[in-house]
Amino acid sequence: MEFHEMQESARQVRARFATYEHDRYDRSWTPAEIMLGFVGDVGDLSKLVQGKSGVRATPDLDSKVAHELADCLWSVLTLADCYNVDLASAFGSTMEELNGWLDEHDAGRGSTRA
Repeated sequence: MEFHEMQESARQVRARFATYEHDRYDRSWTPAEIMLGFVGDVGDLSKLVQGKSGVRATPDLDSKVAHELADCLWSVLTLADCYNVDLASAFGSTMEELNGWLDEHDAGRGSTRA
């Protein structure tokens, strides 16, 4: 699935959740509430990462890690939409910045890159 397809899929699921929330709570979740859900997903993911490190026994660990990572990605895509962030552009420029910083670090220690 291409990035733009993931964004559109996340939008569609968010729209369906908004309908569900309106039916159940008479309003849709705010971006702050979506963020709280994201924090909960990150907490769930952290426990599964402990399982991958051998600290927590968890059945079906690999599929649960994949699920929580996908949940977290959905939240990030949804929050980006909430705040009109072009996530593809932001990701590209952030990776450029990080690579620039790492290049400076490598140059400062005299290493060469192949």
